This record gives sequence, structure tokens and C-alpha cells, in this order.
Amino acid sequence: MTAFNDESGTGDALRRALGVNRRRFLSTCTAVGAGAIAAPVLGASPALAQDRGRGHDHGRGHVLVPPGRRGIILYTVRDATARDPLASDLPSGFREVFKQLARHGYRQVEFAGYGQHANAPGGANLGSVAGAKLLRSWLDDYGLRAQGNHGFIPPSWPLTSADVDTFKLNLEIANILGMDHMGTGGDPTGSSYPADWDVAADKWNALGRIARREGIKLYTHNHDSAYGFLLDGGPLDAQGRPTRSSGIRKLEYFLKATDPKLVWLEMDIFWAHVAQYKFHTYTAHDGSTREKVFDPAGLVARHNKRYPLFHAKDGVVSTTNGMGYDMVPFGTGVIDYTTFFSRVGDRNYHNPMVEDDNSPSAADPAQSLREAKISYDNLAALRARRR
Repeated sequence: MTAFNDESGTGDALRRALGVNRRRFLSTCTAVGAGAIAAPVLGASPALAQDRGRGHDHGRGHVLVPPGRRGIILYTVRDATARDPLASDLPSGFREVFKQLARHGYRQVEFAGYGQHANAPGGANLGSVAGAKLLRSWLDDYGLRAQGNHGFIPPSWPLTSADVDTFKLNLEIANILGMDHMGTGGDPTGSSYPADWDVAADKWNALGRIARREGIKLYTHNHDSAYGFLLDGGPLDAQGRPTRSSGIRKLEYFLKATDPKLVWLEMDIFWAHVAQYKFHTYTAHDGSTREKVFDPAGLVARHNKRYPLFHAKDGVVSTTNGMGYDMVPFGTGVIDYTTFFSRVGDRNYHNPMVEDDNSPSAADPAQSLREAKISYDNLAALRARRR
């Protein structure tokens, strides 16, 4: 990872970590002044992500996300799958939503559960072998491929037999749907302590072993806190827990503690950039404050095959919500996806899934599918910059 800390001190290191070209970096620094450069992530980091490179120039290079890799997680259009087809002329339920997404151009979908409106074909719950066969027939009808699901991860550890049976049923459903991957929408643990991440790694290795026997790659998804810093040293608190950090991030620790043949990750790129904004300093074991800017693309580039899937969310700068960004449809924000996808490479391996948590609207029922089209067009338009 390209790290910018209190010892490196170079503007070029920060510029590379944030995925910003030199012209944009220098012009932004001139505008915000030396004070912002001294504390780059306290509001400046999102602003520095504005070099979109989405091109209206005619010298652009190859397509960064090939057509067959363009996907969407169905959580983005959850209002449409949950819509009552008897009460609306808009697409409703999985079958009609698949048809509309295929018209938009998508070729992959990631599930967020198998529930839909009870009046839609197949009924309310398609999370069964019979339901999976029906879903697969619709996917095939519209030229779509299932590529993952945010589904069941056993809460028990050690694993109970009932949880193992449910997990295996979900793997069977994944195979019927044609998935290479199955995962979850949560972090392996919410803890900041290595001992808890060691337990999580043992559990995920065991689950990954079960999934591998069924031909499925098991993955976990991140939110911002998973890329915060571990508390792994220094004075202990009243409960005997460490209070300071070596500068290792939680999910990076998890990467090293899990077997690369058993456990994979799906980077949510939006939340990774929120982590870049929020978690840029830590208290070292000796009590000093150190700076270390998170580089999402650099982490993926170092562990490329561990990240088969992405959530491709965009954001606009926010200085009021504590996250640095407000979520918006893909391609309408400031996160530099041209640089991100160019840096991680392996475009025929990664599977970016468009997501926008805020697309459903009670006031505008057509909004989520309309914004899905906007997001698809912007994903398809990404081109590598010619040198």
C-alpha cells in the first residue's frame, strides 16, 4: 500500500494514495492552502478525489469494465422487487426487474436475499431449491448471471449442526443459481481487538472449507469500520484490553489470518473511501500520534485475487455527516473510479456491482430503476487514460 505518514512527508505519496493526477493535486493544493496539505484527510481527501477522467476526450483507452462484468446488487432496486404487481404498472418482482436490468445493459446481479412481493410470480420467498430453479430460469431468459448473494452466515461458533445445514442449503441455492461466490453484507466482527479477529478468521476458514467443497468461494463485505485500526498494544484498559495501535488495519489483519484458498473479500469502494477519510491517524504503542492514509486501490493491488467482487458506489463531498461523502448514483460523484479500476487491473477477473443505498424513493417509485440505468451508462463509459 502506498502510505503517507508523518515520516514519508512527500506530496507525491499522498497524491498517489488518493488516486489524483499531479495537475489536479497541485491546483487543489493551491486553492486550499498549506494548512489543508498538512492535514490532508480532514476534509481534503474527498475533495481531492474529483479527477473523474470519465471522459469526453477522444483519446481514451480500453474499456475498464468489460460488458460481461457489469453488475448490480439488487439491494439498489429493492423497492422494485418488493413492489406489488397488482398495484403498479412499474416493473415489480424479480422476473420483471431482471428484464428491466437486462434492457439497461447489465449482465450480472448480486442478490441481497431472495424475498419479493407475495403477488409476484413465485411468491414471497424464493430462498429454496424450487425458488432458486425459478430464479435461474428467469436469469437465463434475460441473459443475466448471478454473481454472489448477501445471505446467511452462521451466527454460531463453534458451528451448530442446524447452522451448518442452513449454510449448506444456501450453498446449494448458490450453485443452482450459477454463482461462483457467496457472501454476506456484514463485517467478520465489529471488534477492534486481534483476539476477536483471530476467532473470526478461524470461523471463516471453517466456513470457507465447507463452501470450497461445494465449489463456491466465500466472501465477506466491508463497511468503513473494518478498515479502522486494530488496538493491539500499549497500556491495557480496566478490562485488560490494549488501547493503542501498531497501525495495522482490521481487515488487513483478517486477510493475513485467513487462508487465501478459502476466504475472499468484496471491497465496498465507497465505504473504503469513508475509511480513508475517517481513519488516518492512530495512537502508536509509544503514545505518539501517527498518520497513515488508507489506499483502497493499493490494498487490492497487493491482494488482487482475494478481491473478486466490488461494490461500486459513488459519493459527493460532505463536510457535515462525519463520513466525508454522501452516497449518489454511480458516475455522478467524485470518487475516481477511472484511477481505481486502472490501478487494480485484472479487468477480466473483478466483478463490480453498482450499488446506491438511497435509490429507492417513496415519492418517486420509478427512481431506483432509472438511476440503475444512469449508473450502468457511467460504468460502461469508464475508459483507461491513454499515456
